Amino acid sequence: MKALVLNSGSSSLKYQLFQLPEETVLCSGLVDKIGQAGCVLKHKQNGQKVDFDLPDADHTEALNKVSKVLVSEEHGVIKSAQEVDVVGHRVVHGGEEFNTTTIINEKVKAKIKALFSLAPLHNPANLQGIDVAEEVFPSAKQIAVFDTAFHSNIPEHAYRYAIPNELYEKHGIRTYGFHGTSHRFVANKSKALFGIDPDKNKIVTIHLGNGCSMAAIKDNKCIDTTMGLGPLAGLVMGTRSGDIDPSVIFYLSEKGHDISDIRLILNKNSGLKGLTGESDMRAVKELADKGSSAAKLALDIYAYRIKKYIGAYTAALNGLDSIIFTGGVGENDADMRANVCAEMDALGIEINNEENAKWSDEARDVSNGKVKVLIIPTNEELEIATQCYRLITTGE
Repeated sequence: MKALVLNSGSSSLKYQLFQLPEETVLCSGLVDKIGQAGCVLKHKQNGQKVDFDLPDADHTEALNKVSKVLVSEEHGVIKSAQEVDVVGHRVVHGGEEFNTTTIINEKVKAKIKALFSLAPLHNPANLQGIDVAEEVFPSAKQIAVFDTAFHSNIPEHAYRYAIPNELYEKHGIRTYGFHGTSHRFVANKSKALFGIDPDKNKIVTIHLGNGCSMAAIKDNKCIDTTMGLGPLAGLVMGTRSGDIDPSVIFYLSEKGHDISDIRLILNKNSGLKGLTGESDMRAVKELADKGSSAAKLALDIYAYRIKKYIGAYTAALNGLDSIIFTGGVGENDADMRANVCAEMDALGIEINNEENAKWSDEARDVSNGKVKVLIIPTNEELEIATQCYRLITTGE
């Protein structure tokens, strides 16, 4: 089976074509800056990279170009679009409607559209990707994999907010959580690679990138997560504030900031960027190395927030077997992993500094204590592909 995985954003389109069940990546790529003069398709196949300029291309033109590259004599890996059996779509928000991988039909599309207000930056682009894929790959089954689905087992006492019931009943205001595909992937990998019992475990997964989130996983089910109604809550991120006293919003409003301005501040101008002027962790570390006190403080705040959630989730899980670092920062930043794990020995968390400092793109155990400290590279596209394969072959 050939499965094309699409991750459609407002101005980008990521793709990977897999041969399943072998999990072989036939090719991959990214269309960046869609709708802009600098739009470009970056295609990778057999270790070879090639770029195609697509000035001002929209999503339809971008995906049509991807399909042409897939079947081209020089760069293609298939003979026709009909060879694609399944197109798996990352859909950010499934609300309470979707808790499993789902074959897409008109009713499903209508429900995804109804959730636009809960994910205004993501679900519209996700749905547009679905519409375009139906035209470009008409013979393929279209399947949605929801970021929120992995968190659907969170108990009500953990996902409900202490606000008037009618706000939950009428508007669905509750914790949904995100990055679920990544959390599921690394948790499953920890069982396969490190012998963790899949049905009896207490795991905290830590996804650190430009967006950051954590999940508490007990006996193979997520019981809590740091992001909430939207992706703003929880950890300090590249440009998002993470947890903040709601009073700050009222105070800013009283000081003359309108709601659009406050939304921009908390989503685009806070986090590492708000503290240092830089949103990329590598740039923040460079500033800290040059003596910036603001950058050093930002790194401390970033690590401290993670430590607090590890403690909270250890309590929620009634113990802890392992923590897993993943995402661009989690996989590559040895200093941040060391800072997070410092002075955590009372919880059984001790890091092997020598092993932690070694770079590798392979999964590894860098722990010294009773709690495993694992680094597992995430692969959301592969997780989407395997979920699609499982749904088609087993119905689950």
